[in-house]
Amino acid sequence: MSAQRRGAMIALFPGSFDPPHRGHLELIQRAARLADRLVVAVAVNPDKPPFLPSEVRVALLRDALANLGNVTVATYRGGTAAFAASQGATVLVRGVRGAADLDFERGMAAVHRASAGLETVLLAGDGATGHLSSSLVREAARAGLALDALLTPAVAQAVRAALDADA
Repeated sequence: MSAQRRGAMIALFPGSFDPPHRGHLELIQRAARLADRLVVAVAVNPDKPPFLPSEVRVALLRDALANLGNVTVATYRGGTAAFAASQGATVLVRGVRGAADLDFERGMAAVHRASAGLETVLLAGDGATGHLSSSLVREAARAGLALDALLTPAVAQAVRAALDADA
């Protein structure tokens, strides 16, 4: 019996991406190979002031991912499951760095599957960038450390500009 292909797989990769770092980009590139269409969804949380405005994060991600023809970048407010449904996504992609991330993401995956019928694919970060988090990057930037290994040049410039504006 031959396998019948269902519709195109649309996946949603939600996150704050504040700022988007090389670990994010590595995971997005891998996720793009798994899905027919991947929506990178930049979450806007009105209760949490961002380091970089959402419009800047979207522009930086669009620039960094321009070579991936099946990837789009959008912002969203509210629930991830509702936004996934609005995009036609049936799969969520999440990155995990370690055991704490895995425990949290397993619980969220169960909630999304039970409440919205969304499956979750967990991607482990690779050795070179798997340890990165946006909060770690912000701390490194505030400490004046070199950012080349952590960020693309455009993101590093935006981070420095944000720090200069706060000074």
